[in-house]
Amino acid sequence: MRPTLPLLCCVLVLLFSGGCRKAEREPEFLLRASLLVAEDHTWYRAFEYFGRILEERSDGRIVLQTYPSEQLAKEIEAIRMIQTGVIDMTSTSSLLSNWTEIMAFCEMPFYMESMEEVDSLMAGTLGERIEEAMIRDTGLRPVGYFQAGPRHLTSNRPIRTPEDLTGLVIRIPNIPAFVTAWDALGAKATPMAFSEAFTSLQQGVINAQENPLPLTKMAGFYEVQQYVNLTYHVFGWTHPVIGEAQFQRFPDDLKAIFLECARDMQIRERELFYANAEETRRFLEDAGMEFLEVDRPAFVAGCGDAVYNTLSPDMQQLYRELKAGKE
Repeated sequence: MRPTLPLLCCVLVLLFSGGCRKAEREPEFLLRASLLVAEDHTWYRAFEYFGRILEERSDGRIVLQTYPSEQLAKEIEAIRMIQTGVIDMTSTSSLLSNWTEIMAFCEMPFYMESMEEVDSLMAGTLGERIEEAMIRDTGLRPVGYFQAGPRHLTSNRPIRTPEDLTGLVIRIPNIPAFVTAWDALGAKATPMAFSEAFTSLQQGVINAQENPLPLTKMAGFYEVQQYVNLTYHVFGWTHPVIGEAQFQRFPDDLKAIFLECARDMQIRERELFYANAEETRRFLEDAGMEFLEVDRPAFVAGCGDAVYNTLSPDMQQLYRELKAGKE
């Protein structure tokens, strides 16, 4: 049956009006975020939530596309891509100590004692100084912080004391303080991209790695590692960041909406983090990993002042001030 003229007109009107609606939905700002974590990680899920509320509250003027699992770039490459305006957002922490020294505090080995301590420090001088330094020295603006959870060492032999580390080749992120700490404890610290760690463990290029439990689960390290040695060597966090140049392109009303959504993203991530913590440990135990208590005071003593001695006088002063505030 041939369509009638009125029907054709109706179809054309619908197509035209749909095209208009599509044009109206074209965002003023299309943002791209690159994350190292996979889709089931709390950081990605928080970014996904952020993108949803950001689009809703800006009435479609800002749209965020988030790419997990280093699809766009490894973490250090993502930072450089933001700095050159190729992409817009990522999450990062002490890797930025390669640009600005204060970021070493994000994951300083054997410095923090709990996640509550992190919250306290971030609400005060440390949080303020980190934001200032990041914007000034890296061109990245932190828009909150996510809990990373304590970092633990995984291995294929039991590690209970620093003496057990002798000859152990440990994959670490490219963070100077990590190299210093593990070398001081007698291990062989090997900086390596996160995405390369599983294959390197599988092939025996490295013997161990250290990460929060959610990343250990996400990367499948339970398939190539037997022990989780509960070192609690870092209580760290990561910052969701946007390029400062990208942020400054927003008009004032969108800046306010963006920061409001970012605050809600941080709240959402914290909820997801706590809901996920116990489940992650059970998963790793069910997968065959054995959790071992370690002599943490011996690790703290073994690391000693090694990290402190690498800091500039200004950062040593901040280290002492923060430590005095904790006592």
